[in-house]
Amino acid sequence: MDAHADALLLFARQRSKVSAEDVVQEAFLRLVRRVKENDPPDNVVAWLYGVVRNELITIHHKVRRSRAREESLAAERLMWFEPSVDTLLDASRAAEQLKILPIEQRETVVARIWGQLSFEEIASVTNSSRSTVHRRYVSGLDTLRKSLS
Repeated sequence: MDAHADALLLFARQRSKVSAEDVVQEAFLRLVRRVKENDPPDNVVAWLYGVVRNELITIHHKVRRSRAREESLAAERLMWFEPSVDTLLDASRAAEQLKILPIEQRETVVARIWGQLSFEEIASVTNSSRSTVHRRYVSGLDTLRKSLS
């Protein structure tokens, strides 16, 4: 691991800066499992590179399919507001503002508006109380309203 982890990480970052560390760590864990099962690869270093590469390709495909599915669902959904000529919402600006919300508020707003989950359902998913979820939702919308006006 000491001899090859840095080079594997550099290799992995060529495909993904986000999941590179996790993929390299998983590759070493798979190697340990194979060694414990008395089935070590013939060329350990080449095998590690192959595992890292294949896992990153798999992640890329999953992300691409997920993004396509989300875009397809979003295109089919009814709009959650009625735009008027004088109050058009800039979607890219709204998306940027959504990113600045704390994660708890952001996931609540997205789950409620785009996921159409009830406050009870969101509370169950996030292991929070219904009142906490409602407070996060109202606070998130208030922050978005202020930042977009």
